[in-house]
Amino acid sequence: MGKTAKYGGLGALAGALAGAAIDHNNRGKGALIGAAVVGASAAGYGYYADQQEKKLRASMANTGVEVQRQGDQIKLIMPGNITFATDSANIASSFYQPLNNLANSLKEFNQNQIEIVGYTDSTGSRQHNMDLSQRRAQSVATYLTSQGVSGANLSARGAGPDNPVASNADVNGRAQNRRVEVNLKAIPGQQYQAPAQQGQTYQQYP
Repeated sequence: MGKTAKYGGLGALAGALAGAAIDHNNRGKGALIGAAVVGASAAGYGYYADQQEKKLRASMANTGVEVQRQGDQIKLIMPGNITFATDSANIASSFYQPLNNLANSLKEFNQNQIEIVGYTDSTGSRQHNMDLSQRRAQSVATYLTSQGVSGANLSARGAGPDNPVASNADVNGRAQNRRVEVNLKAIPGQQYQAPAQQGQTYQQYP
């Protein structure tokens, strides 16, 4: 089952339940209305995310950036070996091309909540790592906005050594934990274009 169909189906189920609950006098009618509206919303955003994911995977190929799809969220994982030098929040030269590619994508697909999160390994004090990860996330946000990405739905935060993806007990694990993640999500209440053959715009459910 494709992602769009999957999200549309789940949305339709949720909408059916909501519609039945709202229309006490005609539960069948309410369920059908709820399923149609919410299911169309989910399919609309699912299609939007499908297209964005496809283009991101193409533009990030061979850059070292990993593109993941987690439900209705797209996550880009940018490893420490291409992002920043040790103990620095200055963008490394190897990081500019992936960031330029990302900026171009975010200007084309400009209907996302964009969350930028910086991470470190566990070496050093927690306070230092929290500050460093915050500065790194902010450096990425500042660069993206300088390239024309809207800051209206963009946020940056540092998570320090939290949420490690590998063990901090060895060099390779610590290297994996030093990273920047960019999370792309739907904007609550935003309208997204459903698949072209339907030719309609639906409201995204919260």
